[in-house]
Amino acid sequence: MFSIQDIPFSYRGSWLNVSPVVAKHTYAEDLHLISHQTGLHPVLRFTPSVVDSTVVATPALLTWRHETGRVELAYESPDTIRMRGDGLGMRIAAAAPALTPFSGTYLYRDPVDGSYVFTSYETGRRYRLTVLSGEPVEVEGAQALAAADRHLTLPAGQPWEVAIEEYETARRPYASTVPFDRIVNAAAVTFAEFVDAVAPWRGPRTPAAELAAYVLWSATVSPAGFLARPAVLMSKHWMDKVWSWDHCFNAIALAAGEPELAWDQFQLPFDHQDPAGALPDSVTHSEVLYNYVKPPIHGWALRRLLDGPVDRARLAETYARLADWTGFWLESRRVPGHDLPHYQHGNDSGWDNATTFDGDRVIETADLAAFLVLQLRCLADLAGELGVPAATWASTADRIQAAMLDQLWDGERFTARRAETGQPQASTSLLDLMPIVLGADLPTDVAAALARRIEAHLTAHGLATEPVDSPHYSADGYWRGPIWAPSTVLIEDGLRRAGHTGLADEISHRFRALCEKSGFAENFDAETGTGLRDRAYTWTASSYLILAAAYAQRSSQ
Repeated sequence: MFSIQDIPFSYRGSWLNVSPVVAKHTYAEDLHLISHQTGLHPVLRFTPSVVDSTVVATPALLTWRHETGRVELAYESPDTIRMRGDGLGMRIAAAAPALTPFSGTYLYRDPVDGSYVFTSYETGRRYRLTVLSGEPVEVEGAQALAAADRHLTLPAGQPWEVAIEEYETARRPYASTVPFDRIVNAAAVTFAEFVDAVAPWRGPRTPAAELAAYVLWSATVSPAGFLARPAVLMSKHWMDKVWSWDHCFNAIALAAGEPELAWDQFQLPFDHQDPAGALPDSVTHSEVLYNYVKPPIHGWALRRLLDGPVDRARLAETYARLADWTGFWLESRRVPGHDLPHYQHGNDSGWDNATTFDGDRVIETADLAAFLVLQLRCLADLAGELGVPAATWASTADRIQAAMLDQLWDGERFTARRAETGQPQASTSLLDLMPIVLGADLPTDVAAALARRIEAHLTAHGLATEPVDSPHYSADGYWRGPIWAPSTVLIEDGLRRAGHTGLADEISHRFRALCEKSGFAENFDAETGTGLRDRAYTWTASSYLILAAAYAQRSSQ
């Protein structure tokens, strides 16, 4: 079971979910059917006939329970849900108010098949409700002015069952004869197969693995709109996009058990690469944003995905895409005559408001240099496999790493510098310690100094992005204090490769314990461990799976 307040109830491939979250940081009293086709839009509101009903959620079944009866909801397919009630009624109402004739959700009775159809201007879809048994006792239609009055009510006094479908303009009358219990069983089996594939190693020492897998499975949508591949959204709350570094962690977590889905996750942003080679900031059903980029961690991630055999044509395509992405940083984000690339904004780094960017946002940073070095070395290796020249990639990596150490290392930590003037810009952000991702490629003394400073960020729950004793620390300060999954995974991996395995083990342990206690929030209060922001974030679930899988493997040796 899981908390519907934290994790939406959904199904692999579906653009729908059931949740009380109806907007950013906004929770309704009732559960709603939410569509993500054009953003997060509540479509239908479910109100049980008894107010104090208890909601119980499992991966295959959502239940409203009361001593008088129950209502159950399950997915028959990605675009169709089934509901049935016995002893408990349900009011199903339009969720969005129709303030004009061109907004909100309307209800009408289809004269062809007798179904009830809600039409939504916000999603551009229709939602057909077909009564399979029982009879609505109250129906208000399009003539009602308020959304709350466009509804139908299934009675508590008799068993009832309905199907609700999301579709475009027209669809044949609903005709499924599959019993409700068989639908639930099929969903349970489908999810169980997914868990067995992505977390076959799970056990008592990794108790959150199944829930983490559910967060990924339920946030996966079928190709639609700008997403031409199956996509794991960052969340089926308001963070219903694919950002161009978040996707890497999902790909890595899925790689061993769902290799095709993993490969799709890695490639999704590259499908929208611009002519300069840059990746978009984010992609979702109806929107591609190019106002920012994200850090080039893709070479680091690709190495994790290439453990098994890869089709040569696929490898060649990926090499070309990665080369163009790297070329963007070398050609469009380096001041003439400079070896080091620069960010133009904190959002480019993925650490939007980190204290590293407090002085100037257009800066050359060591984390960016380190990621690019890893990517250049990955390109050199790929070029060797493909039989194309590799020397330029390797020499450029050497030059950037040398410049990073010469220009940004102050003997104790890395600083940033303003891209235009070269003026140093110091901070106490964990971001400045991210070059540990270079692992054994770092000089031993540099790696040791970084490890000492990283340890100073370690709280009882994990790595604070700003030290808790910093004057800039904020408990819910986004990248100015909270614990985040991607920084944890990247630093844990770098420390391990640099030989600081004890610290890496401790960071892994504390973050896994944090997820097991507080779930898979977007980020966490560094001092209390409380989950913050979006409470069902896939890269957090993926990071748990990545660390838990590695821990299970180490424990078995």
